Amino acid sequence: MEQAYKTIAAQAQDEFTEQRSRFIGYVRPVSTEEEAQRFIEEKKKFHWDAKHNVYAYVLRGGIQRCSDDGEPHGTAGVPTLDVLLKSGVTDAVVVVTRYFGGILLGAGGLVRAYTRAARIALEAGGIVTMRSCNICRLTVGYEQYGKVSGLIPANGGVIDDTEFGEGVILSFHIPPENTGAFSKALADATCGSAETEILGEKFFQMP
Repeated sequence: MEQAYKTIAAQAQDEFTEQRSRFIGYVRPVSTEEEAQRFIEEKKKFHWDAKHNVYAYVLRGGIQRCSDDGEPHGTAGVPTLDVLLKSGVTDAVVVVTRYFGGILLGAGGLVRAYTRAARIALEAGGIVTMRSCNICRLTVGYEQYGKVSGLIPANGGVIDDTEFGEGVILSFHIPPENTGAFSKALADATCGSAETEILGEKFFQMP
């Protein structure tokens, strides 16, 4: 199982005008082809009056798709896909909408414009690293809570939830390679009275 991958933090957009043509770059994180296609159709419907709605997407597992949507072959979809591939981003879809301004840009001009539109869309969305983490839970006494809650971030973990009852239940996620060191620090801090329960694994955005 892969331990980490890069994707987009959030749906975003940016735009510019080149020789009177308006280029709008959209990006969104997705996890399936169905999600990617829905986003593409959504933008095509919204920009029904645009000359072109070019797209590209890359998914974990190796799926790659792109479309020139009426632009000369290889001048739009491939450059858009190339931006995704060179950035290392996956599980993401980019749609570039073009409102034609009446001036032909030529093959080179189109490649540069679609490359720029895809690039500024990625910048707007923000690239983040998702890492496979252990989902964990442990219970400590109130007298141990302060010390133990500090050990989690100190060992690369992130606290997701804290429940206060007879004891304090801490739910958190932590990279697998950090779990051993955390367990040792926890045993030292609590004299072995607290143990980490690993509930599963999931990808999380990590700092």
